[in-house]
Amino acid sequence: MFRQSISSPKSAQQGVVLIEAMIAILIFSIGVLGIVGMQANMVTNTSDAKFRTDASDIAQQRIGQIWADPDPTRPGYTTYVEPAPGTDISSMLPNGRRITAQSGIQYTVTINWQTPGGDAHSYTAIANIAGG
Repeated sequence: MFRQSISSPKSAQQGVVLIEAMIAILIFSIGVLGIVGMQANMVTNTSDAKFRTDASDIAQQRIGQIWADPDPTRPGYTTYVEPAPGTDISSMLPNGRRITAQSGIQYTVTINWQTPGGDAHSYTAIANIAGG
């Protein structure tokens, strides 16, 4: 007599549930890693935005000081001029420097900063201030 070996349907399905579970965990893990990456990127962008805002505020404060002076353009009056490398403002911005230049009635305030391990950044504000 000839015997035919037929495998049962149960043995053909063994391990399929385990493979499906592993694939589901893999997809979930990739999603979680994506969210963590977006979170890290968001923190970096938020820090950069804060530094740009602080640089703008520092430059505008300096322009305000010059504007409040009765006559900042009188000859020989260089109290506000800060030639390169400028004034250290690292207490307000990481590795920060403020440079103020004057050309007639035009004042240029440049703020430079660099985060540790990051790129160098610069913000420049220009104002025409006539004494009087």
